[in-house]
Amino acid sequence: MPTNPRATRKEWTALAVLMLPLLLVSMDVSVLYFAIPEVSADLRPSGAQQLWIFDIYAFVLAGLLITMGSLGDRIGRRRLLMFGALAFGAASLTAAYANSAELLIAARAVLGIGGATLMPSTLALVRNMFRDAGQRAKAIGMWQAVMVGGIALGSVMSGVLVEHFWWGSVFLVNLPAMVLLLVLAPVLIPEFKDPEPGRFDLVSVPLSMAAVLPLVWGLKEIPTEGVKVPYVASVGVGLAFAALFVHRQRTTAAPMISPELFRGRGRVFGAAVSLHLVSSLAMMGSAYFTTQYLQSVLGKSALEAALWSLLPSLLIGVTAPVATALVQRGMDRAHVVAAGFTLSACGYALLFLTGTYSLWLVLAGAGVLACGAVVVGSQLTDLALGAAPAEKAGTASSLLETGQEFGGAMGMALLGSIGNTVYRDQIPDWAPAQARETLGGAVAAAHHLPARTADALLTEAREAFTGGMHVAALTGAAILVAAATLAASALRGANTGQNETPGELEKHPAHPASENRLTEAKSSPSGV
Repeated sequence: MPTNPRATRKEWTALAVLMLPLLLVSMDVSVLYFAIPEVSADLRPSGAQQLWIFDIYAFVLAGLLITMGSLGDRIGRRRLLMFGALAFGAASLTAAYANSAELLIAARAVLGIGGATLMPSTLALVRNMFRDAGQRAKAIGMWQAVMVGGIALGSVMSGVLVEHFWWGSVFLVNLPAMVLLLVLAPVLIPEFKDPEPGRFDLVSVPLSMAAVLPLVWGLKEIPTEGVKVPYVASVGVGLAFAALFVHRQRTTAAPMISPELFRGRGRVFGAAVSLHLVSSLAMMGSAYFTTQYLQSVLGKSALEAALWSLLPSLLIGVTAPVATALVQRGMDRAHVVAAGFTLSACGYALLFLTGTYSLWLVLAGAGVLACGAVVVGSQLTDLALGAAPAEKAGTASSLLETGQEFGGAMGMALLGSIGNTVYRDQIPDWAPAQARETLGGAVAAAHHLPARTADALLTEAREAFTGGMHVAALTGAAILVAAATLAASALRGANTGQNETPGELEKHPAHPASENRLTEAKSSPSGV
């Protein structure tokens, strides 16, 4: 008799617990946006140190995702989750009371290590706890919405906390959630791991980091600093190490990323990861423009801009469940993903129509684009994890999230560079050198000019920036339309929505009892 794979109230409660670290990890990407002036006044970091305070978290997180996903498959995803929660909590406490820039940078680096353990662990545990295809799709939709919403919420919470407390409070909010996770995880979340993981390939760890870190750094610097030799060289170094990493995975006896992820049904996994990267490219590429538009074109303060940017996020919670319901009612997932890409392209179309002073149109464009991205992200994540073997859920999750990091960096590099090129072409020659580089430079330069000249400069700079946003929006829309076409073709008939069979349950333990059965079977001479 087939066992009922449907999750109970315990699994749904465990999901709520897992959402806590996910929300905080995503919030920490933007939590320093409004705290940095107070940090600078208190710790007096140099310019380079201030950049590292901002960037070290995301760099370490991106560089270790693959390693931590593979490690979780081997030592247990719940165990890795708890190690990550302990590191994240300790680093948050250290960061809150850091008395030097060096200590804050170190604490942010440890936060990145903790985040790299928490993100793939939470997604892999969702894959393992929810064995019913319909329930898993709903759970992954919630996971996706929390992750996207956390980034928007982080900057707002930062502004509120800094306004009423001191800058260290933006880190202390992590502590109660991490303590709650450490207390409840052993009670609510069962352990899962690969029963036959093989040895851990230590050589792949530095290779993966040497591939990811230079690529992400170079791609993130290009849109703001321009296409310069150090950044292009950094991208080239990253690509070279990426090639070495892939070669290592294909030739070593115990690869960190098993090639079987990309074979057979794994072809669907590879397509889903690639399309997910494109969706992240579009999402972060738009954010590069909308955040600057709200602040530097419309003149909103940083906190006002963050509060306005929350409005598009309100739509996110609705779109993922609707997409999941359509798939469960028999609609081809390929068509749903293609529709999500098309919806995001419509968001870029609204950004193309945005004038120099169009608050509601830019918010509508950002909202429509985000809704499409959440539809795509939730369906592709469910598709990828359903196609991957359950014992490789940690590795599969880390690949999805690393692709997301790459996509975001590529979106900022590609669309940001296009927008900046148009801006520099349209800004008048009489503008100061600082103003000819970026809109932010124009705003800064205007403070040192006579009122009439400053107004003329800002008008020209804002129109040039909007013109650059229009060209980038057209490019983004074209990329998304191409992705919609590709998704409709590559994912046609792809169906990983079956429930796990009893045989799969025994192969991939879903709860302690089944894990015990597996251990007992291996220790018995007869294997029964």
